[in-house]
This record gives sequence, C-alpha cells and structure tokens, in this order.
Amino acid sequence: MSERVGSFRTRLKQGDPLMGTFLKTPSTIVAEVLGLSSLDAVAIDSEHAPFGRLEADGCIASLRAADMPSLVRTPDDTAREIRNALDSAANGIIVPHVMSAAQAAAIVKASHFGDGGRGYAGSPRAAGYGTRTMPEHLDRSRAETTVIVQVEDIPALDHVPEIAAVDGVDAIFVGRADLAVAMGKSPMDQAVIEAVEAICETCRAAGTTVGMFTPDLGELPKWRELGASLFLLSSDQSFLLAGANNLAQSIR
Repeated sequence: MSERVGSFRTRLKQGDPLMGTFLKTPSTIVAEVLGLSSLDAVAIDSEHAPFGRLEADGCIASLRAADMPSLVRTPDDTAREIRNALDSAANGIIVPHVMSAAQAAAIVKASHFGDGGRGYAGSPRAAGYGTRTMPEHLDRSRAETTVIVQVEDIPALDHVPEIAAVDGVDAIFVGRADLAVAMGKSPMDQAVIEAVEAICETCRAAGTTVGMFTPDLGELPKWRELGASLFLLSSDQSFLLAGANNLAQSIR
C-alpha cells in the first residue's frame, strides 16, 4: 500500500491538518507536476472544469503514480459519477449541493460495495486491472474510499447535524462561495462567516471532519481553532496566473 494514498482517509478522519488544491485543467501533465508537490491531496474539479471520464481517469492515474491522494468533485450526486471516479481509483469524492441526511446516506451507499450500492467490477484501475481478488478489492475499497459531502445551500444549514451524523460521511466540505451567493452576500460578510462557524461547531460536536475553501490565507488559524482540518485552496490556474504576474512585475 502506498504511503500517502493509503493513509489519506485515516489522516482525514483523525483530523490531521491537510492542505490540497483544485485541478481545473484536464491535463495529465499538470496532474503529474502537482503530484511532485508536498500537498496532501489534489481535487479534480469535474463540477466546474471540463473533465470528461477519460480526462479525469488520466489525471487520477498520474496522481496515483506520484503517490498523491486524489479526490474528484463530481458534477452531481448520481451513482454513475461516483462509480466513475472510484473505479478510476480516486481516493474519494466530494459531492456538491448536499442538503439532507437522506441524500448524504444515498451518496455513502453509492460509494461502497454492498446490496444496492456501488456496482462491482474487478477490471478497473481500482481493482488493479484484475490482479486483486474480490476480497482484496472489497477490503481495500472499504478502508480507503473517502466520502466528502459539500454543504453550500441555505436549506442545508438546518440539516447539518443530521448530515454530519450519517455513518460513512467522512467529512463535510463548506462551499462558502455558493453559500454567499445564495445569501446574496460576499464570502467575507459577517452573516456568511457566522454560518460557516456554526457548521464547524456542529461538526466538531459530532466528531465529523470539516473541510473548506477560504479566499484569505490569513483566516487559516481561525478556522483551525474552530476545528477545520482539510483545506482545498487555490488551483493550478491560480498558480499559473500568480507566477506569470509575479514574473511580469519583477521588471516593472
């Protein structure tokens, strides 16, 4: 078992501080480069970037070759999207717009093998292309499959305690930008901050890991103190723009 990939879910669930970024460019080369970094995970953004099944599969393969944990933010909560990501051997999924415990439970069921759950195949990368026995594949999937649900809608705020309590939800990821848009406010507005604080407090009481994006790195100590431990910040596109702009400014 690879070190970073194999231990990611355990580290996430025990609240280790984890720093990752979003991959927005469907390029195996960009994924390979990020795999050389000291980040803890890379999240392939299939919700907001032009990833098809093949592009996501190739990026997951590049990340696994570098022993870099990979997450896929799926376009939606369908069993097909969840199965595609996990069969390609992503460590786990981040499912957007989760608004109830029932929806979270259905996502967990679709992510794991069992009656009415994830469809089994021994041929994908996740099963070693047929080189692992069924018990080996089932055991590894049970241990490593990471389910993260995203709370980012006003109706979901009333159901955070129930969502956090769903067995098999490994973390709640706060979609602060979407939440701010839904509230008609900026991500830095006090009302949005207070909503995120309430989510953190609820999850800490439930023993559920909290992840988030923040537009301001100076906020990290505050959110760490409130119990957040998974941070997916910036993206490959942001890195590219920042590097180019810094280079341009060096002569001006």
